[in-house]
Amino acid sequence: MNRFTHLIDLDDLPISYIEKIVSLGADIAENTAKYSEYCKDKVLATLFYEPSTRTQMSFQTAMLRLGGTLIGFDNPETSSVAKGENLKDTTKVVSSYADIMVMRNPVEGSAKAAALSSDCPIINAGDGGHLHPTQTLTDLLTIKLEKGQLENLTIGVCGDLKYGRTTHSLCKTLSKFRGNKFVFISAPELSMPDYIKDIVNANGCEFREIFSLEDALPELDILYMTRIQRERFPVGFEAARFILTAENLTLMKPDAIILHPLPRVDEIEIAVDDDPRAKYFLQAKYGVYVRMALIIEILKNEYPTKLLSYECSDRVCANEKCVTAKEKYLPQSFSRKGDTFVCDYCEAVL
Repeated sequence: MNRFTHLIDLDDLPISYIEKIVSLGADIAENTAKYSEYCKDKVLATLFYEPSTRTQMSFQTAMLRLGGTLIGFDNPETSSVAKGENLKDTTKVVSSYADIMVMRNPVEGSAKAAALSSDCPIINAGDGGHLHPTQTLTDLLTIKLEKGQLENLTIGVCGDLKYGRTTHSLCKTLSKFRGNKFVFISAPELSMPDYIKDIVNANGCEFREIFSLEDALPELDILYMTRIQRERFPVGFEAARFILTAENLTLMKPDAIILHPLPRVDEIEIAVDDDPRAKYFLQAKYGVYVRMALIIEILKNEYPTKLLSYECSDRVCANEKCVTAKEKYLPQSFSRKGDTFVCDYCEAVL
């Protein structure tokens, strides 16, 4: 039986716990030195199977500022993964060296699969096009500090909503806060997945889908821009882009804020950076504080995470990007959400 608090999906944790992390992150931002010895003699392992700048470095910075130390890899080709080692074996070995582990992997559901055999808590730093919960915590802290609230906001989410894992985690979590409304802005072929829309709807939040950035801007309190996730596209697939220009800014509320998980490509003009509503570089800075808070709370192991349900374990997930398609030893597991069953690893509908 799992005995750790993992962060695989923010849905696994009560909203009060999420708010606790955000509040602690805000305190750390004001009083960073106060927490400088919290992780003395603790080891953080970072297993990054795909490229990362902000997420990886902010976790490393967070642990160092907490007084801890680091091990891990940022390129699987320099590890035994290159020799064919499976996810379970890598996880089992590295977790025996560390007190807490952070994993980014391009395979959907990989963090949950790793947690099944881990001997320490695991934090999901992005699993393919599925989820990115620690980016969402960064977003929540930014919104809390810059807007003063997490409720009664109109949030526009623009760009690649199909493959953009940051938008999936963000909308799932912000829909738990009362009175929030969403505007999904994308090309039709990159629209928000149905399962995310179902969650937003089930949480009682309004949403609408439009295909014009300019039409959405006047009503937004928050504009969340994302890049096109070309690395996750099928071969030969192309999609329309949305670009925020300096001219567009005249359409926005004076107190609106512009967020972006970064890296950007060309979806925000450089000229926008000088506008006081552009908060994306500050957002990246806040990521260190909220990840410090997350490490502190996860190490307490107050909420052991339920990993699998086995409600429908005789079926097979049809998602070819699911970790169960690659790591064949994993048990198939599904749980009921409303009238459907979804894969416990990647949330694909059965």
